[in-house]
Amino acid sequence: MSAFAVPPGRSFSESIASAVARAFHINRNELSKRVFAYLALAPILAIYLVLRIIPILQNFLYSLYHSTIANPQASFAGLENFAALFEDRLFLISLRNTTLFAVFVTVFSVAIALALAVLLAGKVRCGGLYEALFFLPVITPMVPVSVVWKWIYDPTYGLLNYFLSWFGVKPLAWLVYPNLAMWAIIIMSVWKVIGYNMVILLVGIRDIPETFFEAARIDGAGRLGIFRYITMPLLRPILLFVFVISTINAYNVFTQVFIMTAGPQGAPGNAVRTLVFDIYENAFRYFKTGYAASEAVVLFLIILVLTLLQFGVAREK
Repeated sequence: MSAFAVPPGRSFSESIASAVARAFHINRNELSKRVFAYLALAPILAIYLVLRIIPILQNFLYSLYHSTIANPQASFAGLENFAALFEDRLFLISLRNTTLFAVFVTVFSVAIALALAVLLAGKVRCGGLYEALFFLPVITPMVPVSVVWKWIYDPTYGLLNYFLSWFGVKPLAWLVYPNLAMWAIIIMSVWKVIGYNMVILLVGIRDIPETFFEAARIDGAGRLGIFRYITMPLLRPILLFVFVISTINAYNVFTQVFIMTAGPQGAPGNAVRTLVFDIYENAFRYFKTGYAASEAVVLFLIILVLTLLQFGVAREK
């Protein structure tokens, strides 16, 4: 009998399934489950490929060309766009501002969220209400949040200056002074993401078995000891996830900068110019899409390197 002959009583598809199952050393039931899962995911993966993966690859291609929106591949530039980046003063300012923003937003949002998660993981009255209140800014769109905070920072009618006036502090133009504008946006951004980080960390803390905490208390450990030797080591994978997501989101800051500093009351000069804002300006204001694509590639590589470093540090500990 030929090796490709179908055994009596079996269909061709059943024979193929049996051969594949033997080749991968899995039973037919497990193979059927995997095939069903992959077929169910296929439409979503196809959409993700078209909307995400292919545009990313196209962006890498366009970064090698002197291009415009009308003609993405006008003339081949090689690495000229990348070489020009590091001679561009605005790009370097944008990179510095974005890094400053990302560092402070990531550190403060994770630290405050961790403290809140530890407090709410204990026996707190109306804990669910506090969780909802802290999470409310997360589900509020960034544009209306930015508009509200722009009003809060208003030098004439702003709520913040009104509150500070109770303590004798003179009104400040938070979004106008270069030394204050970036910090004002950092404070707003930390407030916006604390709830998300808190909920993720709270889930991780509640997932730690209570027996670990009971054993630590029996051994005489206090709250600080329990946090240091029980909570933190077991929470490390969740902390890694929160740090990675926070870093990626912080480096992609754009909306609050665009909304809060646009117009006559925006910060002068380039005090709050960020990398994504610079990409937007070059692509849609000056129509240098190839140059903007090279900036996007640099942003992608920065985030990739930082993510790998975070995974490496977490693995070593």
